[in-house]
Amino acid sequence: EKEEEEEEEERVLVSEHSWRPCPAARKRVRGETPHPKRGILGAGVLGGQHPVSPLAGCLEWVRRQLFRVGEDWYFLFILGVLMATISFTMDIITTRLHAAHTWLYREIGDIGVLKYLSWTLFPTAMAAFSTGFSQSITPHAGGSGIPELKTILMGVVLEDYLAIQNFGAKVVGLTCTLTCGSTVFLGKVGPYVHLSAMAAAYLGKMRTTVTREYENKFKQHEMLVAAQAVGVATVFGAPISGVLFSIEVMSPHFAVRDYWRGFFAATCGAFMFRLLAVFNSEQGKAGRAGCAPSPPLPSPCDIFGVLTTKPTPSFLSPLPETIAAVFKSDLKIDFPFDLLETFFFLILGTICGIVACAYLFCQRWMMVAVKRNWLTAKLLATDKPVYTVLAVLLLASVTFPPGLGQFMASRLTMKEHLISLFDNRTWGSLAANTSGVAKPGGLWQEWDHPSATIYGTLTFFLLMKFWMLILATTLPLPAGYFMPIFIYGAAIGRLMGEVVALLFPQGLHPDGPPRPILPAGYALAGAAAFAGSVTHAVSTALLVCEATGHLGHLLPTVLAVLVANAISQKNQPSFYDAGIIVKKLPYLPPIRSRHIASYRVVVEEFMERQVVALAKGDGFQEVLVALDASADAEYPVVESTGSPTLVGTVSRSQLVTFLQSHEHPQAPQGEKVNRLATMGTLGDDCTIEPIMLQFSPWTSLHQAYHLFQLLKLQRVFVTRSGELVGAVSRAEVKR
Repeated sequence: EKEEEEEEEERVLVSEHSWRPCPAARKRVRGETPHPKRGILGAGVLGGQHPVSPLAGCLEWVRRQLFRVGEDWYFLFILGVLMATISFTMDIITTRLHAAHTWLYREIGDIGVLKYLSWTLFPTAMAAFSTGFSQSITPHAGGSGIPELKTILMGVVLEDYLAIQNFGAKVVGLTCTLTCGSTVFLGKVGPYVHLSAMAAAYLGKMRTTVTREYENKFKQHEMLVAAQAVGVATVFGAPISGVLFSIEVMSPHFAVRDYWRGFFAATCGAFMFRLLAVFNSEQGKAGRAGCAPSPPLPSPCDIFGVLTTKPTPSFLSPLPETIAAVFKSDLKIDFPFDLLETFFFLILGTICGIVACAYLFCQRWMMVAVKRNWLTAKLLATDKPVYTVLAVLLLASVTFPPGLGQFMASRLTMKEHLISLFDNRTWGSLAANTSGVAKPGGLWQEWDHPSATIYGTLTFFLLMKFWMLILATTLPLPAGYFMPIFIYGAAIGRLMGEVVALLFPQGLHPDGPPRPILPAGYALAGAAAFAGSVTHAVSTALLVCEATGHLGHLLPTVLAVLVANAISQKNQPSFYDAGIIVKKLPYLPPIRSRHIASYRVVVEEFMERQVVALAKGDGFQEVLVALDASADAEYPVVESTGSPTLVGTVSRSQLVTFLQSHEHPQAPQGEKVNRLATMGTLGDDCTIEPIMLQFSPWTSLHQAYHLFQLLKLQRVFVTRSGELVGAVSRAEVKR
C-alpha cells in the first residue's frame, strides 16, 4: 500500500510540476498577478506587508473579478457605443442644418440673385469654417486620415496624429463638411475611422491607468485594429462587411486573434447606431403629433419593390446624410436577374474598372499639380480657407438648380441620390408614360428633365461629377471620399441598366414569361464595382448587399467587383495608397507585379552595399568618423576590421555618450559625466545588442517585403556566412 501511495504521489508531482512548469509566468500570461501572503480583503490585511483599508481591498477585489474575463471586452464595448453615439449625433446636427438651408432656399422667393446667394453662400461658409477651425487647432485634421492611419498600423510613429486634442477639431470640421450636402459631395468614412482611432488610443491609455500596467504597443495596435472596424461599421450600420472592408483597406497582414475584437466592437457600434435611430424616430413621431403638418414632398419611393415613406425635411425629421439606413429585406422578386445578364454585368465591371483607373490617375495628378502650382501652393500653405472658399464657390455655382444643376439632380441630398438610383422601377418606361404635367411619382423625376432624357441627365451627371469629385479631394478640410465614389458607381450602373432595359424591354427571353430588366440591380453592382476598384477592396459587394438588405444580385455584383478590381489593381494604386504616395509617407506600397520573374529578384540585387560599420576594438576617432559619415539610428558592430563577422548593433545615442566620456579636443560639448580612460574601446564601454533577424543575399524580394510588413521592420542587415555584406531598409524595398 505504501508503494502504491508513493507512486500516486510521484504521478501527482510529475503532473503538477513537469507538465505545468513556471507557475508564476503562466499566471502572468493569464493576466493573474501572483501575490504571496495575500489577505482576505487585500494584501496586508491578513499577513501582508502594507495594511490597507477594507474599502480599498473590496474595490481591488471587485476590479479583479470584473477583469477576470479580460478588460478588452469592456473597453471595446465602450469604444463601439461611444463612436455610434457620436456618429448619430453628427447625423442629427447635419440634418437640421441642411433642413435650415433647404427652408431658406425655398422661402427666399423667385428672385434669381437671392436664390443663387442662398444656394452658394451657405455651403461656402460652412466649408470655410470647417477648414479654418480644424486647421487652427491641428494640421492633422484635414483630409481623410486613412493614409496616415495605414502608416501607423505599419509601425511608423507619426507624432501627435492620434492625440486626443485633434478629436474635437475633427468632429466639428467633419460636421460642417457634411452640412454642405451634395454641393461639395463628400462623405464621412475616412475621417470617422480617424476619430475611432483617436478614441481607441485614448481608451488604451485609460486601460493602462485602470489596470495599473505599462503601456504596451501590441495592445495599442489591437485597439487600433478594432477602431478601424468600428469606424466603418458605425457609418454604414453594417458590422460584417464593415469589418471586412476595414481589413482589406487598412491591413496588409491581419492577425486572426484580432478578428473577434473588430467584430465585437463593430457589432456594439452598429447595434447602438440602429437603437438610437429607432429611439429618435419614436421621439420624432411624438414631437410631430402636436405640430401642424408640413408641406408634403414627393410620394414614397419604391426601393426594390418595398414602399419606403419619404419623410418631410423638418427640423424634427431625421434624414442622415450617410447610407447607414438598412432597407427592408422581405423582397418579393422571383427572378432578380437572368443568367444571360451576367454578360452585361461583366461589361459593367469592365467599364467601372476603366473609369476607376482614369479617376485614380487624374486624382493623383491633380493632387500633385495643386502642390506644384505657385498660386494654389501659396494658398494651401498660408490661406487654406481662401482656397476652400474659391473651390466650394465654383462647385456650388455648377450645382445651382436653375442652372446646370437641373441636369444633375442637384436638389437631392446624397442620401436621396442613393435612394433614387436604387429605385426598383425602370425610369425609361416611367418617363414614356408620364404626361406633359409631371405628377408626383418619386425622386426619379429629378433625373427626368423636359429638355433631356434620363439617359442625358445620367451621362451629364457622370461627366460633371468626375472632375468635381477630383477637385473636392484637394480641399484641406475633414472629409471622406468613399460615399461619393459609391454614389458615382451607382450612377454608372443605373445608366447601364436603363440602356439594357431600353434594348430589351421584355427581357432577354421574349418568347417565355416576361422577365423585365431591373436597372436597380445594375446600380447595386455598379456602386460596389466602382467603389471596390477605387479602394482595391472586394468586400464592397457584401457591403452594398448588407446596406440595402437585398441579396438577390449578390452573384453578379461579386463578378462585377472582381472584374473591376482586376483592371484597377493591374494599372493603378488604390485611392488611399495614392494619398500615401503624394504625401510621401514612410509606407511600403504593395507589389503590383505578380509575374514569375519578380519572384526571382533577390536581396543581393538591390541591397545597400556601403554600410557604415564599427569594430569592437574601435576607439574615439573611429566612432567620430562613423557618426559623421551617416545619420543612422543604429550601427552594425563586427568582430574586427579584418573579420567582418556581425556580432550585434549599437545605438547612436550610446555612441554619442561614448564620445562624451572621453577627453578629446574634437569631442562634442555636452554635460560632464564621469570621464573614463581615453584609450577605452567600443566593446568595453557600449552595450552591443544582439541581432534578432538578418537576411541572406539570396532572400527573395517578396520574402523581404512580407517580413518588413509583418514585423514592422525599418532596417535589416544582410550577411553571408555570418559576415556583413550589406543592409536593406524600407527605401531599398520601395525602389
